Amino acid sequence: MYKVLLCWRYLRTRWIALASIISVTLGVATLVVVNSVMDGFAKEMNDRIHGILSDIVVESHSMTGIRNPELWKQEIQNVLGDRMQGITTVITVPAMMTFQFNGASHTQQINLIGIDTGSYANVSDFSQYLLHPENRKQIEFALRESGYAPDREGFPECGWLYRIVMARRQKAEAEMRLEMERNAELRNAQLRSALATVNRANGTEEQGSKNSESKTQSIAFPGSEHRNEDLSDGNLPSSNHFAQQASMGPTVGASSTEVGSFRFDPEKETHTGIVLGIGIGSIRYRDPMGKAVERYVLRPGDDISVAMPGTGTPPRVIDGLFTVVDFYESKMSEYDSTFAFVPIERLQQLLGMVDPQSGDKAVTSIQIKVKPSVNLDQARNELRQAFPPEHTLVHVNTWKDSQGPLLAAVQLETTILNILLFMIIAVAGFGILATFFMIVVEKTRDIGILKSLGAPGPGIASIFLGYGLLLGAVGSGAGALLGLVFTWKINSVARWIEWFTGREVFDPTVYYFTKIPTVIHPWMIVWVVLGAMAIAVLASVLPSIRAARMHPVRALRYE
Repeated sequence: MYKVLLCWRYLRTRWIALASIISVTLGVATLVVVNSVMDGFAKEMNDRIHGILSDIVVESHSMTGIRNPELWKQEIQNVLGDRMQGITTVITVPAMMTFQFNGASHTQQINLIGIDTGSYANVSDFSQYLLHPENRKQIEFALRESGYAPDREGFPECGWLYRIVMARRQKAEAEMRLEMERNAELRNAQLRSALATVNRANGTEEQGSKNSESKTQSIAFPGSEHRNEDLSDGNLPSSNHFAQQASMGPTVGASSTEVGSFRFDPEKETHTGIVLGIGIGSIRYRDPMGKAVERYVLRPGDDISVAMPGTGTPPRVIDGLFTVVDFYESKMSEYDSTFAFVPIERLQQLLGMVDPQSGDKAVTSIQIKVKPSVNLDQARNELRQAFPPEHTLVHVNTWKDSQGPLLAAVQLETTILNILLFMIIAVAGFGILATFFMIVVEKTRDIGILKSLGAPGPGIASIFLGYGLLLGAVGSGAGALLGLVFTWKINSVARWIEWFTGREVFDPTVYYFTKIPTVIHPWMIVWVVLGAMAIAVLASVLPSIRAARMHPVRALRYE
């Protein structure tokens, strides 16, 4: 009992022990906060990556793809059995997208992905990242009437209403330009006739005719110049934005345009639908006031042109017209700025991946989703044995294999941070060590009295070991509590820091987080607390050994 009483007395009366407790508290709190934030970032990143990537991918090495995918799907079903939850076929091809904006043609590289609308949602969380609520329930490559991104502030008007208004405005402007051209031609004809009459009267008809031609060629009608449009707000732009796409295809240029042997009416028809990553159709930047702004250069309802390499020999460039029907936002900039999704049937037709004789279709990959309890590595290895790459020219990878370097980098960063922060607690441990040596020196006479009363050496040592354990328990417990509270209120703290410093903690033009993600693992807190207590106990070992070995007579004669 005397051991506990002495430990508590030393802890209460020594102010220097309070400094050691504070050191342990701050170290533990920092570890809890950093691990919670890093785990939150890692979970958010894993969820977003896994949201677009299926569990296992069987991918072809060549552009010709995997022939007879139904036979492959059946073989995969035989290998995995009831462990498989979903399967779909996908075509992925690099492509170049062209669109018109502010009177200029812009070209951007994209990854064009052909998906099966009936089964793709079974292997990934693709649908939940679409902006239109109806597409989240069931993806359709059809232009919706309106209602895009109802929970997104400042999202511009788009959909069929936007497309019809733009087509009508463009038709009116086209008719106006045509009328101007006719009036200009009429005026030019009248001018040429008048000049010819004057020249005949003067006998200089030939020279006057040349002058007439030169003058009429210099006459231009008004309204032929382009106007720059600002699409950053939610208002409908002028029809110039819609009319600028005339160079890409039949959707624009008139109310209805000849396309091959039929007439295409943009007020009633669309091209094949395409879902663009939101980073393709918008630009994030800061305005002069420093506010983050998202400017949309494309909207659902606009038409684009896409060029891609064909699968023939030799390969040739194939292009097609598409209508933007929705945006995809996974909040992973690598995906949102490059991925574009189209129906797999249309892509197979464009690329020539359909056998004209047998009707067999080819794909570039087969994506598989397995049940949550299945070991991905084991399933991958079984599929690799069933489809050896040296014979089938395919490789089988899990989603973690494809993102291995990124995930490894995050894990390495977390490990290094933990080591550095534990070194901070170790510094506090050296402070505890120095404090205990000083206490042993100051309590030399007390130690001598205890030994003269019959206290054994291990009993004296246990006093200081218990003192270190109690100090570590108090410091780590307070640190864990402080870290949990800080993690709980971290977004409020971030807003306070932003107000105080005038700078944003997370730049929204770079990060897609509306708030700092955190994940608290109970076992992480337990290990941090136990580690801090172990450091405090180890720091008290040497002073306790010195106190235990002290001779009672010499201790009583001290000072």
